[in-house]
Amino acid sequence: MQDLRQALSATQVVRDSKGPFIIAEMSGNHNQSLERALAIVDAAAATGADAIKIQTFTADSMTLDLSEGEFTITDPKSLWAGRTLYELYEEAHTPAEWHKPIFDRARKKGIIPFSTPFSEDAVELLESLDAPLYKIASFEAIDLPLIRCVAETGKPMIISTGMATPVEIGEAVETALSAGCTNLTLLKCTSSYPASPENTNLVTMPLLGQTFGCNFGLSDHTMGTGVSVAATALGATVIEKHFILDRSEGGVDSAFSLEPDEFTALVVETERAAQAMGEIWFGGTESEQKGRKKRRSLYIGEDMKAGDQLTSRNLRRIRPGSGLAPRYYDVLLGRKVGRDVAKGTPMSWDLLDD
Repeated sequence: MQDLRQALSATQVVRDSKGPFIIAEMSGNHNQSLERALAIVDAAAATGADAIKIQTFTADSMTLDLSEGEFTITDPKSLWAGRTLYELYEEAHTPAEWHKPIFDRARKKGIIPFSTPFSEDAVELLESLDAPLYKIASFEAIDLPLIRCVAETGKPMIISTGMATPVEIGEAVETALSAGCTNLTLLKCTSSYPASPENTNLVTMPLLGQTFGCNFGLSDHTMGTGVSVAATALGATVIEKHFILDRSEGGVDSAFSLEPDEFTALVVETERAAQAMGEIWFGGTESEQKGRKKRRSLYIGEDMKAGDQLTSRNLRRIRPGSGLAPRYYDVLLGRKVGRDVAKGTPMSWDLLDD
């Protein structure tokens, strides 16, 4: 299966990079300002990210407008403790009428725009904007009707696996592929906000690809860039990270979002990590060959006369590397030179007497 960058290159201008496909997730960090949303697009494009992602939903498509029981967040450790689900989604949603300006600005800036839909109506809106790919959020990985609807567009699809069991992931994959998806990426995701590195379990990520025959990557809710770089070293072809202009200005996802300079570092360092993986190689690369002359070798360390014996004082293992290799040191000790030899002469076999 082609990776996402290759699949998109048939219809989109994609960044020329050997690193993973990098997604800047806007989420609700626009703080209900279209001007801020467009500024986020501009800033994300400037970091070198491949894509900017928004979320397409309304509060009514997500939950019920109730404050009783489970419709209020009561976990004191939650970033959103005390908020009702409805008011949280109302604050975080990106209005439908903003979608076209955001998509238009992204395309103008040379960054790919797409979204996470949370309903069939959202898919219809995104299709009207010619969205080039789709993302299924981790909490919706069990919403098979939604996955089927997205797959029927024929566009590449990304699914965050989050809390999904292997059976649930298998159901999602089967639903997507049987409904027409031909390019599928599964993201390892820890659905806590922020997530800790200890709970990220990156070694699960390649197993997703091996088990389900899909591309794999990471939806990263940890702080900083280290986890994403490690994921790249394990073969991630897609990295998704939340993006914000300034964490100090707040927002529903501000605590675990990267600012522009940090996101630029993410783009650079993941590409370096991907390049560094290379191939199995011993003996020095072409760029290292000049360095061979800087390695240790055997040199005459004192002026010697013909017939003098080589000892630990006059046969030295030093840099540079023009003499015989140090592995011959023990063999040469006690041998005699066949002619006068000046200090600093590289040791060679023809210096010995017959």
